[in-house]
Amino acid sequence: MIRHFASRQFLVFLLTGGFAAAVNFGSRIVYNQWTDFSVAVVLAYLTGMVTAFVLAKLFVFKESTQSVHHSALWFCLVNGVAVVQTWLISMGLAYYLLPWLGVTRFVPEIAHAAGVIFPVFTSYIGHKRFSFR
Repeated sequence: MIRHFASRQFLVFLLTGGFAAAVNFGSRIVYNQWTDFSVAVVLAYLTGMVTAFVLAKLFVFKESTQSVHHSALWFCLVNGVAVVQTWLISMGLAYYLLPWLGVTRFVPEIAHAAGVIFPVFTSYIGHKRFSFR
């Protein structure tokens, strides 16, 4: 299992995912010029997800022979699982584990960072096996 993460492909996945996250963050600021925060967050998430899909298809999983339609469907499903993982880990850490450990500073930041990091690994495997097989 470790061999999946000790590869050039995983490094490129991290880089393209980081760029897509920056597009998500930056586009929220732009969208917020014309819409309220809630709508801007949703539009930015969709913009980041499209960016991540295109970059993954072009640079990470370029050997994939699946149709774009099939890849896009699986890409959305894998990202749906990642959102649930992020939420569960963030909530579990923020409301249970970190308080139990006596952590009182930066609890939301620590919890959310861990919640965001964990799905990087499961998403990579999901995209490799399903989205861009």
